[in-house]
Amino acid sequence: MAQPAQMGFQDATSPLMEELLYFHDHALMVVILISVMVLYIITCLITTNLSDKLILDSQEIETIWTVLPALTLAVVALPSLRILYLMDEINDPHLTIKAMGHQWYWSYEYTDYEDLGFDSYMIPTQDLGPGHFRLLEADHRMVIPVESPIRVLISAEDVLHSWAVPTLGIKMDAVPGRLNQSALLASRSGVYYGQCSEICGANHSFMPIVIEAVPLNHFETWTALMLEEA
Repeated sequence: MAQPAQMGFQDATSPLMEELLYFHDHALMVVILISVMVLYIITCLITTNLSDKLILDSQEIETIWTVLPALTLAVVALPSLRILYLMDEINDPHLTIKAMGHQWYWSYEYTDYEDLGFDSYMIPTQDLGPGHFRLLEADHRMVIPVESPIRVLISAEDVLHSWAVPTLGIKMDAVPGRLNQSALLASRSGVYYGQCSEICGANHSFMPIVIEAVPLNHFETWTALMLEEA
């Protein structure tokens, strides 16, 4: 999760988020190179009194400053398009989970099981235990198996919400009357936090998303316990 005064992104927990971080670094280097080149040209123009009449009217220079930006855009756009298509890929999901947004909590339904679903409310500050994070802890976590592709169906019951978990590289709007889908894959065990990222009313800040990624055998044990309680 994010740390105080953190300047960069959170550590990636999914292959997709790793790709997004690589693309961010790639685009940032392109921006830095452009900025340095423009600063150098401006500095040269300001500090020198010499001029070349051939530069004032030159077809070659006009060609260069037309082609070079086009190539730069291609260098940025092609990796971006690749990631855009990767984000829409959902290949053979091992598990399907339906997340419904409400004012102001989330409900989860494991559609591969007959009767496995629960509501997830934020834990009030006065009820937090040791090591818990304020405004981020939920009374029921969405438990998923590690290294398993998972399809998440996202919708809302009342107003617009947005289901977002930065470390997994997933953010999808929850729209009433519409069922959106996205995919996630946790590379390692852990607890990952997110929040509703769409202004949805007075308690918008109190809709945490908590995902706990566990090994497959632990996940099977958890599902068996949840089904017994149901």
